[in-house]
Amino acid sequence: MVKLTLDPLMMPIDAVAGEMALAPDRMNADWLRQRFARPPLWFPESVGQQLRGSVGEGTPTAAAVLIPIIMHPDVPTLLFTQRTAHLTDHAGQVSFPGGRSEPSDSSPTETALREAEEEIGLPRGEVEVIGTLPEYFTGTGYRVTPVAGLIRPPASLRANPDEVAEIFEVPLAFLMDGLNHQLRTFDLPDGYRRTFYAMPYERFFIWGATAAMLRNLFHFLRA
Repeated sequence: MVKLTLDPLMMPIDAVAGEMALAPDRMNADWLRQRFARPPLWFPESVGQQLRGSVGEGTPTAAAVLIPIIMHPDVPTLLFTQRTAHLTDHAGQVSFPGGRSEPSDSSPTETALREAEEEIGLPRGEVEVIGTLPEYFTGTGYRVTPVAGLIRPPASLRANPDEVAEIFEVPLAFLMDGLNHQLRTFDLPDGYRRTFYAMPYERFFIWGATAAMLRNLFHFLRA
């Protein structure tokens, strides 16, 4: 497996996805609950995702992330973390709270809630889990289950300095607009090219697996 050594911010923008933005009336708590309770027919996107069975050697490591939707009365947001620079995987990158599953976890939902509590101090009792999205296979060997949860503000947050450098929020409307989804490409040393999504917001650069899972959330909610 070849690890990325180039700066993704320096990659030129190849294209903008450009799909119409999610309708505002689909960004309230009741509608989101109903969508996850009765999913429509839709198809996940595969840009940036590794093929099953081709991620390194052996079985991918089970993991889960929490997609925390903060239900502010005026503008719902998504919560992200910026990882600390010393971590082994995805150091310094923007991500959802989450991590690998432990033997004591009874489900991906349990993993996501436990990791969110450990990383950002979010009590699991403050999260209303509304459903999951399809598994995402990363180039670093993880099989990630995204778990969506609604959170009523103000959320009780406390960053774990060993894992999280910063906690921040991005308006859901910004992320659910195809005009803000960029496609970028870089060449790997082994001759292959990799295309990935990026969603820059202010001083934060959301890209890679996190952006790809956001694209699936976008397709799921627009279907």
